[in-house]
Amino acid sequence: MSFKPFILKAAVISIEQSVGLTPTDTGNILDTVQNILHRHDIPTIIMDQLLSEVFDKLETMPGQTLFIGNQMAHLRQASSRGMITVRISHDRNDDANSDDVDFVIPNAAQLAHVIRLGSPMPIGKFPCDLLERYLDDFSFQDESVIINPGIGEDTAAIDIQSSETLILKSDPITFATDSIGYYTVLINANDIATSGAIPRWLLTTLLFPPQSTPSQAFQVMQDLKTACYQWGITLCGGHTEITDAVTRPVVTGMMAGVVERSRLLDKRNIRTGDALWITKSLAVEGTSIIAREFGDRLRLSGYTDGEINRLKEFLFSISILDEARIAADTPGVVAMHDVTEGGLASAVSELSTAGRHIIKIRMAAIPVYPETSRLCKLLKIDPLGLIASGCLLICCRPDYCQSLIDNMSRRHISLTQIGEIGPPGKGVEAYDQEKPVKWPEFATDEITRLLFGSRE
Repeated sequence: MSFKPFILKAAVISIEQSVGLTPTDTGNILDTVQNILHRHDIPTIIMDQLLSEVFDKLETMPGQTLFIGNQMAHLRQASSRGMITVRISHDRNDDANSDDVDFVIPNAAQLAHVIRLGSPMPIGKFPCDLLERYLDDFSFQDESVIINPGIGEDTAAIDIQSSETLILKSDPITFATDSIGYYTVLINANDIATSGAIPRWLLTTLLFPPQSTPSQAFQVMQDLKTACYQWGITLCGGHTEITDAVTRPVVTGMMAGVVERSRLLDKRNIRTGDALWITKSLAVEGTSIIAREFGDRLRLSGYTDGEINRLKEFLFSISILDEARIAADTPGVVAMHDVTEGGLASAVSELSTAGRHIIKIRMAAIPVYPETSRLCKLLKIDPLGLIASGCLLICCRPDYCQSLIDNMSRRHISLTQIGEIGPPGKGVEAYDQEKPVKWPEFATDEITRLLFGSRE
């Protein structure tokens, strides 16, 4: 996979008849390439003249132009001009000078993937399929790393001594501006806790846009200090900067925790028949963000100040540290996963990928707060795709479920079984009244539809 960064603005096509290609083959390749570029709305020039004359017609920088061809002479010339080069090589045994081009693809249909690499991503998480492809090329050889990076893996696990494992986590806070320091601590600590570990240390990077005042920065620092003190976490360092790289405050946290090796929860330990539970209801964090970022809009829709303030208070329920500790102390609990960006829909899919098992979900069993349901209907968003920190997915062996229920009940934490673990594999099978239904997928979190106007 090429890692040359580019933003695609235009394309040049140069497909010529060559050894092994009939005129029909050449025409088919050209048609396929043109159709793919047309579907992506990319301005295209067919090279039927000298390449230097083609450059004169381009209205974009060479580094923003894709050159697609099957002749190395033209590809080298395009590369020398700074264009992004794609060679269509129909001969599997032809490996001539592939280092001279940015991409080599076996057929024209593969061009769509190259185009995607140069197209703007939707706001939100880095696409899982691209990340998975990237990680597949990695070689993880450090024997001290127990859990390597992967889809659905929110933490890294490192063996720091014979009986204790260090758990690491990093996450930026980009959706919220109000109480961003509090979010930073809890969002990072939550993921640490899902491994069975105790959050211990936090490093933060604080970025503020130009025109920010010292008082605004101090407020975020105070939020961090207060939240760390509340949860017994040491804020042990970081960096703060004013920069035009951001237009709103951004805080990135790096959290570390420890757990005895024997108590480490690894999602790969789930197995067919395990029960899948969720704590609380959807969607704690999303409800709070909407109230804090869109108060004026809610007032215009008939919400009172008292109602909005109650929704804002959902912020103080985004911690899953208590229920994660209870679950970790309950025999039979084998895995946990925090419901964050992308909502329950993404969280269950991620758990399936990390656990390498199909997950079966009963749609009617999914709990949603009435307040959240009302907000989602008003704003025309889906609670299953709404960021939901504060909810914890728990996988438990069937024989130990009653103990888990009793332990949560004693701490007045609601617990709902929403499904079970199916056979080995990857994916989600959803059912409504025993009938199969499609499990929803969201290109971006529903909150982005409100914050940034995304309609993906």
